Amino acid sequence: MNQLSDSFLAKKHMHNHAPSEYICPFCLLVQGKESAESQLKKTDIVFQNADVTAFMATRKYPNNQGHVLIVPNEHFENIYDLPADISAKVHALSREIALAMKSEYHCDGIMLRQHNEPAGDQNIWHYHLHVIPRYQNDDFHSAQKSRFEADERAQYAQKLKNWFNRHEELLLDEIGSEKK
Repeated sequence: MNQLSDSFLAKKHMHNHAPSEYICPFCLLVQGKESAESQLKKTDIVFQNADVTAFMATRKYPNNQGHVLIVPNEHFENIYDLPADISAKVHALSREIALAMKSEYHCDGIMLRQHNEPAGDQNIWHYHLHVIPRYQNDDFHSAQKSRFEADERAQYAQKLKNWFNRHEELLLDEIGSEKK
């Protein structure tokens, strides 16, 4: 084993903060299970394959509705645990989600956001990447998030699913595996 691999293995789980009894809401959704505590629904899923899942966030910004979270299907708490090959798959999907948002939401830009550890504002102990539609003068940084109801989320999810259905060949080339 090379020195980098040894170093990685020695540090694995060094920066984890999930309580021992933690039930991961993202793992439940990836497995097709809905949870009243998380508010996540199967209709939130925009894209899923063997490695990654993209779904609607349960909270919304007033001028940036329809933001998506991308997670690895296997549980990794944060970026320190995330293998490089899975990271590449998350980011390949983020590009496709961004293209779908540009087409379906007509947004002016896209923001990617990712948090690690409590000091980094992480509060769900499963690595996730936010893909957020941005608009000129959207006041994002001073906006307060609010609950995003399941029926509203389903409408945004359907727009993105429609884009993915129209671009299925592109997905096979870019992401490298078929949808679940």
